[in-house]
Amino acid sequence: MGALTATEGRAGRPHVLASVAMSLDGYIDDAGPCTLVLSDAEDLNRVDEVRAGVDAILVGAGTVRADDPRLLVRSGRRRDERVATGRPPSPLRVVLSASGGLDPSSAVFARRPDVAPTLVYASSPAVAGLRARLADAAEVVDAGDPPDPATVLADLAGRGVERLMVEGGGAVHTAFLTAGLVDELQVVVAPFFVGDARAPRFVRDGGFPQGPEHRMRLVEARPIGDLVLLRYAVRGS
Repeated sequence: MGALTATEGRAGRPHVLASVAMSLDGYIDDAGPCTLVLSDAEDLNRVDEVRAGVDAILVGAGTVRADDPRLLVRSGRRRDERVATGRPPSPLRVVLSASGGLDPSSAVFARRPDVAPTLVYASSPAVAGLRARLADAAEVVDAGDPPDPATVLADLAGRGVERLMVEGGGAVHTAFLTAGLVDELQVVVAPFFVGDARAPRFVRDGGFPQGPEHRMRLVEARPIGDLVLLRYAVRGS
């Protein structure tokens, strides 16, 4: 099935696609020192295809510290296809930070001539310190205290972003869901349990709509090896 369109979201802001891989019991990592591998090569290729179809990719500062992602399209063919349509090779890279605890040497801040500088949306008290620490490695934007997802989306819309991919982690997914700002949810389920209450979950306790009366619409269910991809349209978005 094809992608949901931006018109299925709310007018005046980007279409928000939240993407996550989790265990059968809803964990996105374990409590160990190394990142838990939940996906496989085939699914990572699928994620790369999704990335190539959006205008910006957003993660939280915790994900930057834990995983050190580059947030780039990996496939050369897909990068070339983006360039052929007048877009940069990779989407705009976006980080959301409440504490300001970001290292300028992180991969997401590596300057590339073909990619715009990373955008950091930070809480008001952290803005000045982050601007001094990151210098020209990123553009730091005040997103309120605490950072407001609606403020982030309004600013991104003003920069021409029509489709935003939110890759986590749990605090960021919870914030966007609680604000009612997720239009599409892509969940990959790995066939094992983590079973450790110390480990991070996909979503945390939040004020987002819960219970069977807030069912989402299933758009696609697809096996990927022994994984399963579930795509939902979030009702009420």
